[in-house]
Amino acid sequence: MTTPLLFTPLTLRDLVLKNRVVVAPMHQYAGERGFATDWHLMNAGRYAAGGAGLFIVESTKVERRGCGTVGDLGLWDDAFIPGLKRIADFTRACGAKVGIQLGHSGRKSRTGRPWEGGRPLTPETANVPDWDRWELVAPSAIAPDARTPVPRALSRSEIAAVVQAFARATARAEQAGFDVVELHGAHGFLIHQFLNPQSNQRTDDYGGSAANRMRFALEVAEAARAAWPAHKPLFMRLSVDDGTGWDPAASVGLARELKARGIDVVDCSGGGMLPGPVPNAPPAYGYQVPYAAQLRQEAGIATMAVGLIVHARQAEAILQQGQADLVALARELLYNPNWPLDAAQKLGADPQFALVPPAAGWWLDKRRASAPGVQPSTFGTTT
Repeated sequence: MTTPLLFTPLTLRDLVLKNRVVVAPMHQYAGERGFATDWHLMNAGRYAAGGAGLFIVESTKVERRGCGTVGDLGLWDDAFIPGLKRIADFTRACGAKVGIQLGHSGRKSRTGRPWEGGRPLTPETANVPDWDRWELVAPSAIAPDARTPVPRALSRSEIAAVVQAFARATARAEQAGFDVVELHGAHGFLIHQFLNPQSNQRTDDYGGSAANRMRFALEVAEAARAAWPAHKPLFMRLSVDDGTGWDPAASVGLARELKARGIDVVDCSGGGMLPGPVPNAPPAYGYQVPYAAQLRQEAGIATMAVGLIVHARQAEAILQQGQADLVALARELLYNPNWPLDAAQKLGADPQFALVPPAAGWWLDKRRASAPGVQPSTFGTTT
């Protein structure tokens, strides 16, 4: 039987992924003053042991003022390296490669956790010792909405400093032992704020034309690539269409430039400038997959598809149709951390459960051999 593409290895530079299933970065809001906790270790282990090829740690901030909430992870100091290295080492020990997403929230910083209302914080509600360091900055002094404080526009020298903050965090990610770095250029955060003409109304060479608005993203990519080993792949996540001025045609142009600067994979998402669903793409199965297909075809770059990818045959079809090189799941993996194991069974790719660590796979294979008529619960009932 031909191995499904979903479970065919993929080589990116010198990195070999055992399959094309990626655990997308998901904010846990569980950091303690930027440090990883046991929750993050457990979170990584459950997905890695479930059979995924690559697990990506949530958006980890390159500056203190880039933190979105009090629970964000940080990598702006060497002190954060040991905790993240523990996660990287443990993830690989469970059978998956491991990446980390690096980001800066810009004007979307300094907010409460979403289940606590997600409102802008004050010194009293934040209850942090370094409130003054947690400053709202952005390309321009424009708030995202009426309820949010107006950020301060970054000076040119500060822009250069933020670029270097991304580079230093990338170097720390290498020290922590990560296999992949993903730069977060989507969802209304700082890199995306520079790209969008509504949030970026600068009059210098970082604003105005599309080429100028792309300058910050490209400088970050160049600096990160220089700080990251040549044999390791570098990703960037984009909101391919945000519905407010940044569109797929612009993303194709940016993706071409990113490829020339050493970006290996574009993680194709959408939205983020406005609350709610992605404009022009109401939620439905695979609703953002066309973004990955367009950039793959028109920019000639490897892409990762995201967005309500739920079922095994759906994920396989995305790859078979050449719409993406990788598929990333998030909330469906929260529902079922063993989704890769389950998908492999449904596609007939792993009859002896070799995809997962032997502490689980040995027992599952023993049940298969001794009770061949038994179906796993995820296959539905037989009555």
